[in-house]
Amino acid sequence: MMVLITYDVETATKEGQKRLRKVAKICENHGQRVQYSTFECVLEPAMFAALKFKLEAVIDNKKDSLRFYNMGSNWNKKVEHIGAKASFNPETDTLMI
Repeated sequence: MMVLITYDVETATKEGQKRLRKVAKICENHGQRVQYSTFECVLEPAMFAALKFKLEAVIDNKKDSLRFYNMGSNWNKKVEHIGAKASFNPETDTLMI
């Protein structure tokens, strides 16, 4: 299933900057960055649960936020891309034009 992950991490402090780097690194290990704080991830349900757990352990719930959008299996019919950077299909490892 495709999951869109977005985050907003407070970066006014050194601790916040460190959390931001950790969140980004975790997401980079599981999906494709499509915007600065947005990742598309193709995950099995168990992997998604583990990823959520990892991310929740890093953020500060009083200062940061995470959003998970479950796009399901037919995600490619729900995503439209316009503009710079060609879209990438993570299921086939090909660029979508």
